[in-house]
Amino acid sequence: MNYIFHILTMINIYLILSLSLNILVGYSGLLSICHAAFYGIGAYISAILMTKLGINFFFALPIAIMGSMVLSLLVSIPSVRLKGDYFILTTFAFQIIVFDVLYNWVSLTKGPYGISGIPSPSFLGYLITGPVKYFFFSLIISILCFVFINIVLKAPFGQVLKAIREDETLAHALGKNVTKFKIQAFAVASALAAISGVLFAHYVTYIDPTSFTLDESIFLLSIVLIGGCGNIKGPIFGTFLLVIIPEILRFLGIPDTIAPNIRQIIYGLLLVIFMYFRPQGIAGEYKFE
Repeated sequence: MNYIFHILTMINIYLILSLSLNILVGYSGLLSICHAAFYGIGAYISAILMTKLGINFFFALPIAIMGSMVLSLLVSIPSVRLKGDYFILTTFAFQIIVFDVLYNWVSLTKGPYGISGIPSPSFLGYLITGPVKYFFFSLIISILCFVFINIVLKAPFGQVLKAIREDETLAHALGKNVTKFKIQAFAVASALAAISGVLFAHYVTYIDPTSFTLDESIFLLSIVLIGGCGNIKGPIFGTFLLVIIPEILRFLGIPDTIAPNIRQIIYGLLLVIFMYFRPQGIAGEYKFE
């Protein structure tokens, strides 16, 4: 039973990640491959604050969110004016920089050794630990994030992002500050990714840079593209499908030494198949080209 709740907890975490990335990819038309960087920034800020300074989880969480939003300016300001491959390369560079900082700033992040002993959250003296308790905690957080994202995307802000995605020149001609809206989209997406990072760090109680690599960013992008972008439903379908695949391989008895490679092959094949036969994904509205 604990195993099932563990899988459901990871689905909650990845739901927030995929829905937040969908704000950039599906609604803004920005193909970002640095989402795992913000995921890691949130995880590390919270872990450092709690292990080194003893700050309460519910104080560390907003600090991690704000930190991720501020750092998002480092990639959004120079990149949002760029198009196509140049934009992708900028987000790629940011992803590599963040990973290298996490890996090499040993005095702060403990480098490749990672941070262990990350405490579980507590609320009014009640410790939220173990797969069952943490599932319900992560479920509450993911529902709150889902409601927030739904409100934001149905508001004028979300409609402007769609307009920018469809015709940036027309949106600019109608008086919309395209650059400002893209920067705001990055800030919102990075804040939500940070929440996922905080949830992940305090669930597994140990983090290291290998959880927040370029491969992870591409995996998150695959969730959105396969599930479908441009609406709320697509990332939900994609999350359930791609998070459950490794567990299916586990039940098939595939050795752990080759399971990760097989998983990557399956993800790659799914991405190619969907891009060729159904570019809008399982339930998406927008065909990313």
